[in-house]
Amino acid sequence: MPRRIGLLGGTFDPVHIGHLRGALEVAELLALDELRLVPSARPPHRERPSVSAQDRLAMVRCAVAGVAPLTVDDLELRRDRPSYTIDTLESMRSDMDPRSPLFLLLGWDAFCSLPAWHRWEALLEHCHIVVLQRPDADVEPPEALRDLVAARTVSDPKALDGPGGQITFVWQTPLSVSATQIRQSLATGRSVRFLVPDAVLAYIEAHGLYRAPNTAGTPGTASHGKPPSASTLKSE
Repeated sequence: MPRRIGLLGGTFDPVHIGHLRGALEVAELLALDELRLVPSARPPHRERPSVSAQDRLAMVRCAVAGVAPLTVDDLELRRDRPSYTIDTLESMRSDMDPRSPLFLLLGWDAFCSLPAWHRWEALLEHCHIVVLQRPDADVEPPEALRDLVAARTVSDPKALDGPGGQITFVWQTPLSVSATQIRQSLATGRSVRFLVPDAVLAYIEAHGLYRAPNTAGTPGTASHGKPPSASTLKSE
């Protein structure tokens, strides 16, 4: 039987529970054989990541270890050029059974920005697009995408048919967590426990990632234990 493969790309700076819970929910909903998390090296539409590609890759590997069907694919990190999603899809397709469905997971903001992506019109030639939305979302796609959404949307994600070419929308468990928030908390010495997997937090601590110079090495910062008394856990 053709394998059902999902793809979730991003900087993962750092990977957190929002990424992982959304990925796992889609993997279960669509009965995926594998859902690959693909860290990007040089995202063309975003700021340069805060830490190295090697650290971000290592954190994603820590996060998904033993969590089937989540896996890690470093193909974008092996390129010496910006990470374009269309290149990633074409590379994956070249190694897959042409009958295998390929599902590209995108958050709502990323989906709305598609018209600015490199060769975005060709994405659906290689995959289905699964748009992740929060249950409290009440927004419309931008005008540039409305015709495409009207023509290609399948209301039931389980009804996606064939190797690609369709769009669907999936409601997520509302977890208001962002990598920006996590980086800011770490830089100011606040705990991020339960916002990232314990293995990721251990890696961050062991390598001193995301800390401002005046907090690096300070006892109690970004730790598994109780944070300094003046600290509070911020969530969005």
